Amino acid sequence: RICGLGRRGAGGGREEVKMQSVFILSRDGEVLIEKHYRGLQDRGICDLFWGEVAKAKDEGHVAPIIASAKRYLIHVFKYNMYFLSTVQEDTPPLLVMEFLLRVADVFEGYFESLSEQVIKENFVTVYQVLDEMMDNGHPFSTEPNALKELIPPPSFLRTVSSTVTGQSNTSNTLSNNRLSNTPWRTPAKYSNNEIYFDMVEEVNCIVDANGMMVTCEVAGTVTSACFLSGMPHLSLIFNYPKMLSDVSFHPCVRHNVWDQQRIISFIPPDGNFKLMDYRISSNIQPPMYCKPTITFHDGVGNFSITVGPRHSQSKPIDEVKVKIPFPKSVSSVRCTPIVGKWSFDETTKMATWEIGKLPMAKSPVLEGHITLQSGKKVPESYPTVLLEFRVNLYSVSGLKVDSLAVQNVDYKPYKGVRCITRAGKFQVRTSS
Repeated sequence: RICGLGRRGAGGGREEVKMQSVFILSRDGEVLIEKHYRGLQDRGICDLFWGEVAKAKDEGHVAPIIASAKRYLIHVFKYNMYFLSTVQEDTPPLLVMEFLLRVADVFEGYFESLSEQVIKENFVTVYQVLDEMMDNGHPFSTEPNALKELIPPPSFLRTVSSTVTGQSNTSNTLSNNRLSNTPWRTPAKYSNNEIYFDMVEEVNCIVDANGMMVTCEVAGTVTSACFLSGMPHLSLIFNYPKMLSDVSFHPCVRHNVWDQQRIISFIPPDGNFKLMDYRISSNIQPPMYCKPTITFHDGVGNFSITVGPRHSQSKPIDEVKVKIPFPKSVSSVRCTPIVGKWSFDETTKMATWEIGKLPMAKSPVLEGHITLQSGKKVPESYPTVLLEFRVNLYSVSGLKVDSLAVQNVDYKPYKGVRCITRAGKFQVRTSS
């Protein structure tokens, strides 16, 4: 779409995004590509950013906004790469971060997967897309379908054709769709009309040593795969829409209908797209529990971890994994698991217990022995256990799609909805 990323300021005017440059850096600090919009920017600015990365414990601890003498550096980390932008004037940083995330998602949609190698192999296409997405530092076109009409995704046949003819695959004309009220949708025709929705909910939770939840919330995403002919009008209704908070919609959603009736009314883009993000922070009960106990004394220690499903949980829990980041003073950890696999990285001191599918009849228990390095004192703080899991066909928040109406078409499409619950940042504090 031709987007105006911005928000109303205190005086009623719109605060605009004005970015100078965009850099994509590898995890090792290599500049994969750079695009300048408001004058040339010295690549040395990336050295300042990389200095801050080197100081951080990991990617999640790098400050998203870094101030230098003349400008600000704003970045996001996604697909194992850093998407970095420099701004000099007063610019809302969240809008810059939103644009960088949109850049990453557009490239992932273009190439079906995104990595350092993909960026290098498709350098020309990446540069053309970056040039089209922004005009003089202002976000211009960020809708994938509109971009793909102007700059087709690379394919073997297009590569051969451009090599033989010496002509670019980029369109020289602006499509009529770009100037319509629905620039995200390209008219399509399918023999089988169908639309699918995936509701993915991540549980972010902190559990104290007594098993009580300190904080617990759900971060949800609704994505769709749309293969409908014509210009369908969709109306999606949830069973409990009032529980949703911090909702973010795709531009196709009519906000006034949502505000007044709590109905998601929209004309969907063609193909795959993200319809909305949301948060729910009330009445969340995780599908499983984890009870860790760790003790240290006289240079040694013992630990015991018990995991299991809650009584109300009937769906099978898969991909269960328990990670224990032991202190650096730990020399070795020994245990023999009855269920699953066990590993211990002596460099990072990270112990991992891979259970897989969680047994529903009997809760697995892992017990082991810890040896501290010679001369080291007993750790003052105990490690926080990290829990991972996945539950298919289950919504931990209880949110479900009540109905989905398709109008303005003369066919009856197939409609499908799938729910998935998985662990986000799920931390369990240990007791002694």
